[in-house]
Amino acid sequence: MDLLNTLVDKGLRRELPTREEALAVLATSDDDVLDVVAAAGRVRRQWFGRRVKLNYLVNLKSGLCPEDCSYCSQRLGSTAGILKYTWLKPEEASQAAAAGLAGGAKRVCLVASGRGPTDRDVDRVAGTIKAIKDQNEGVEVCACLGLLSDGQAERLREAGADAYNHNLNTSEGTYGEITTTHTYADRVDTVQKAHAAGLSACSGLIAGMGESDEDLVDVVFSLRELDPDSVPVNFLIPVEGTPLAKEWNLTPQRCLRILAMVRFVCPDVEVRIAGGREVHLRTMQPLALHLANSIFLGDYLTTEGQAGKADLEMIADAGFEVEGAEQVTLPEHRATAAGGCGSHEGGGCGSHEDSGCGSHGDGGCGSHAGGGVCGSAPASAPASTPAAAPVAAVGEARTDLVAVRRRGAGTDLAPNA
Repeated sequence: MDLLNTLVDKGLRRELPTREEALAVLATSDDDVLDVVAAAGRVRRQWFGRRVKLNYLVNLKSGLCPEDCSYCSQRLGSTAGILKYTWLKPEEASQAAAAGLAGGAKRVCLVASGRGPTDRDVDRVAGTIKAIKDQNEGVEVCACLGLLSDGQAERLREAGADAYNHNLNTSEGTYGEITTTHTYADRVDTVQKAHAAGLSACSGLIAGMGESDEDLVDVVFSLRELDPDSVPVNFLIPVEGTPLAKEWNLTPQRCLRILAMVRFVCPDVEVRIAGGREVHLRTMQPLALHLANSIFLGDYLTTEGQAGKADLEMIADAGFEVEGAEQVTLPEHRATAAGGCGSHEGGGCGSHEDSGCGSHGDGGCGSHAGGGVCGSAPASAPASTPAAAPVAAVGEARTDLVAVRRRGAGTDLAPNA
């Protein structure tokens, strides 16, 4: 296919494709999806080999958010039965992080629901960062606390934070349809504050909210221009109790095409499969590793994810390897230069040593706002048992794959990692 050959050539040169080419990737048929994955996989391997970076989420404060993001289980007015608790103490957060680090994660993402942190909240998070770094040499820490005020990014950087996550989520043209309590410009401003403070900026999107192909391309091109160091790709989990509970628009093939489009537009950035991979990619998750070079390990903010052991087995069985703490995530030209999402000459996506956090749903503040949901089917259920759910078609709800988190941070039970 001439389109794919052209996109591979551009990706290997870190050259921006046209909007028409990006749209054409999304318009390919299911019959062509393996060809699309193979082509984007060549670009992924050029810049990241067969390494997969593991990230681990710690929900510092869950629920009771005053923002009205339609996709989020922690939103104002949500009736989703999620865990609700106030700030974890530094030692509690450090203990939660230890489980993920023991499972192979090299980055801890500290997330808190809410519009944005107060100065006192920044002090709290600073203490938590110190506690985690004191006990885990070399660990990377990303903060995800919502909209930042002047000076707060600098304070987080001084406290030892390596990155800050705040997702754009969707295109500027449709942003007002999913959130009214803050604006798209507010989100852009926070990412710029983080970047200016020397933090590794992380910003991504949520697919599956009823957006058009044009909206998806718009937000990915906006991200490239914004210059984040990593791009988490989230797939909406339509949670009961939220306004988007009926939006079941994704298939595994659609998710793969979206990930491939992001990889072609941002060839040498850390692309992370964030919230929703278990629900929407399902048994095709291993194919997505040929497109993205980063995932979250274990559970998300308010919902359960695939078992950490299953994640590690999936990576190994697919022929990939977990990225070690001593390895630099991004290619040398990105790790040593202040490039950006291709906005600079020879750019590409991402420049700092690593990415950030953020996932749709349980992923990070500013991704699924202060934490939507991202669940998975129990990892122990064999696919061949009579109780196995049928394959879903577009528009078919798979609520059986969404489980509210009842373990880990904020509970007395051990986390899943």
